[in-house]
Amino acid sequence: MRCVFGNRIMRQAIRQRNLSLSLLLTAEAGGGVGMAHAPQPLGRAHMRSLVPFRGKSRPGAMGNEMKLAVSRELHAYWDALRGARLAPERNDVEPGAIRGILADTFILEFDAAKGFPLRIAGSRTNALFLREMRGRPFVDCWRAEDRAEIAALLIGVADEAQPALLGAKARPRDWAAAELEVLLLPLRYNGATHARLLGCIAPHALPAWLGLAPVLGLELVSMRALERRPRFEAADGRDIFGAAPAISRRGHLFVHGDAASTR
Repeated sequence: MRCVFGNRIMRQAIRQRNLSLSLLLTAEAGGGVGMAHAPQPLGRAHMRSLVPFRGKSRPGAMGNEMKLAVSRELHAYWDALRGARLAPERNDVEPGAIRGILADTFILEFDAAKGFPLRIAGSRTNALFLREMRGRPFVDCWRAEDRAEIAALLIGVADEAQPALLGAKARPRDWAAAELEVLLLPLRYNGATHARLLGCIAPHALPAWLGLAPVLGLELVSMRALERRPRFEAADGRDIFGAAPAISRRGHLFVHGDAASTR
């Protein structure tokens, strides 16, 4: 009875908070204060050696093995927004287009010294920790032994404009662990490449303890760099992507491929 009551309350809270999150996404407010962090800076060449080797990912492996619909929807939306660019602009993100996954979505400020503060956090992310996460360092959401690796990964995502997929576990005290999927996507902000990161964090199944007990710290299980479309160099030396697939917007949905050209 306790678990059912807790999940019912959480569903009501999620619906009520999605409107507030939508407004925040539309007009992003000032950042919060976090604890000081100083991850080792990484060069661009380190991204490939950094990402695809935790858990079951073999060295050098890359792919698009997103298991959850939340991750797939956010990645497809981000990919459609960027077109031939390395990453879309922060101002391109329209909350109405991803209203169904707002509760799982977050935006990070690229500030390594402050631990990459959460500028926006969805209601289910808040429910995981049983507190308002906006302004808190993202790296502090993880176990102490994983924080340096998470910080280095975030730097690599921005350095290489390289999406990354993480597997994680969350466990409150005296409760069973839940498996999570975490997606990290680079964003530009007023042209700057190291300013914002878009992401989502979603459980494989809604845990009974969500909204009743805070997790102690996310456990990093696996990391994988997601495939990108091939990049080519233009005559003037600019890095550009190959032709983007046909995309048509229908309401809040994006239709890819041949279906985009038919009605």
